[in-house]
Amino acid sequence: MGIGAFVDDLAARAEALGQGLTAGRGARTVRLGVTGLSRAGKTVFITALVANLLDRGRMPGLRAAAEGRVLAAFLQPQPDDTVPRFDYESHLAALTGPDPHWPEGTRAISELRLSLRVAPSGLLAALSGERRVNIDIVDYPGEWLLDLALMEVDFADWSKEVLARIAPRAEAAGYRQALADFDPAAPFAEPAARDLARSYAHYLAAAKASGYSDCAPGRFLLPGELEGSPVLTFAPLPRPDAAPRGSMWHEMSRRFEAYKAKVVRPFFRDHFAKIDRQIVLVDVLGAIHSGPRAVEDLRGAMEGVLRAFRPGRPGWLAALIGGRRVERILFAATKADHLHHSQHAPLTRFLSGLLRSARDRADFAGADTAAMAIAALRATVEETHQRGGEAVDCVRGRLLDSGREAALFPGELPDSPAAMLAEAHDGAERWLDADYAVMAFAPARLVLRPGEGPPHIRLDRAAEFLIGDLL
Repeated sequence: MGIGAFVDDLAARAEALGQGLTAGRGARTVRLGVTGLSRAGKTVFITALVANLLDRGRMPGLRAAAEGRVLAAFLQPQPDDTVPRFDYESHLAALTGPDPHWPEGTRAISELRLSLRVAPSGLLAALSGERRVNIDIVDYPGEWLLDLALMEVDFADWSKEVLARIAPRAEAAGYRQALADFDPAAPFAEPAARDLARSYAHYLAAAKASGYSDCAPGRFLLPGELEGSPVLTFAPLPRPDAAPRGSMWHEMSRRFEAYKAKVVRPFFRDHFAKIDRQIVLVDVLGAIHSGPRAVEDLRGAMEGVLRAFRPGRPGWLAALIGGRRVERILFAATKADHLHHSQHAPLTRFLSGLLRSARDRADFAGADTAAMAIAALRATVEETHQRGGEAVDCVRGRLLDSGREAALFPGELPDSPAAMLAEAHDGAERWLDADYAVMAFAPARLVLRPGEGPPHIRLDRAAEFLIGDLL
């Protein structure tokens, strides 16, 4: 590890120690990371989780709540003064107001601190006092985790891999045309570099809209204050026979390395390296609806995400994180309310199968992992209809585009996901045995009784896995 990285690591450790000393006597502070690729429901998950921890009437699966040991819950100022606060109040108003709608999704990192006052349990409960548990919830785009893979390749290898992957995609037609008119060995010109980077960003946006998950570098889609900067003005190129200094290839290669050093590494140092528990939200249903290629692409993207949870392996990330470990990781298939409950077990098995090869290769260094199907905010009700003399299990909800009520039968997932995953891995154009429908439902209009949070599916069980042992 170089001297700069060593100093950064010491500073991070000192900061973590300082936070622990100032957290309050008898208090335990845990940092819960929430991530997932776009449309996975990160904002809704955090909002619904906090609402249901503040009002715990719908949380029987959280043991401390069911036992009445969570005496109070309250929001506090977040500990990181330079990180934007997660706008819980506005998001909750969007979901539960008279005209409920989905809040705007995650576009940058944000944070929220929820504190719980907890009564002790067990044989020594009478001898112990109340405890405080601070839950620092950190929200960040999953696309930023995909950038981890960039740290292990140079510009030439990254370009070769990306260009091969996007070659058959219709969404990349514009970028392929731009490359046909571009000379990587030509002298560097900022306007031409800017136009090519913009064309690549347009491809990434189109790929994301089509259901693809491998949309890296992540900041090209969520540039924030970096928009227009040189660190985001590069794109994958075919390698020329010669690439002299001052050429397009040479300068874009330099900017690629700058992106890794000045964008990717600081994120992992300042935020990811401090996370204790993690939930990864996955829009499995959206990928299944988009077809086998989208499922295989999601599998590859999740493999990239899982690399971030391998702190025991050698390399730059291990040196950066040091001895710190992510203790628990939950992989959650979201939008379970788009399926009848009879399909939730197959959905969980599909997610587990999707992650199997990546999890087998990942060294979690003792971390507990689990997979489940959830809906952080339930937007539908279940119904059974007769079709051709057979009972069909459906869900009914308010359609996002029109506001009218509609029932959906999305198709039945197989009990074993092996065949579908094999079709995806083999490059099938469409599913061989079935088509899978999807509807975009709006949040349901809610009337909440005192002490109740918004309705959900297994949010309480997710909370028990992530933080139940601390309560």
